[in-house]
Amino acid sequence: MSDFDTALVIEILHQIKSSCNLIISRVESIITYSDLITNDSGLEKLDAVSMQLIAIGESIKNLDKITNNEILIKYPEFEWKKAMGMRDIITHHYFDLNPEIVFDVCKNEIPKFSTLLDKIIADIENLNM
Repeated sequence: MSDFDTALVIEILHQIKSSCNLIISRVESIITYSDLITNDSGLEKLDAVSMQLIAIGESIKNLDKITNNEILIKYPEFEWKKAMGMRDIITHHYFDLNPEIVFDVCKNEIPKFSTLLDKIIADIENLNM
């Protein structure tokens, strides 16, 4: 393992995983993207998951920085740059946010990403034993 604080890396990965779990839980009852925009309850869910997506994107940026770009590159099956870019779009262009894309990411990509996080955490923990 390289010159970075593996305990901090694992902590960040667990924080990202926690955000994924919150997103999965919050969109569980959402059937279509329009459920996110047709009433106050849906809009609150959109706001809530958007905040978690921002947290995930920011954490990924930090993770890449503190690991000297060594971890993310080992897992090309996930589109890291798109996750970081989504954070930027939500943060800087919230009113242009496409709820259909947010819905798709939350329902289809976040569960797969959560599983990948388990693998990354296990890989890092196994290298440090």
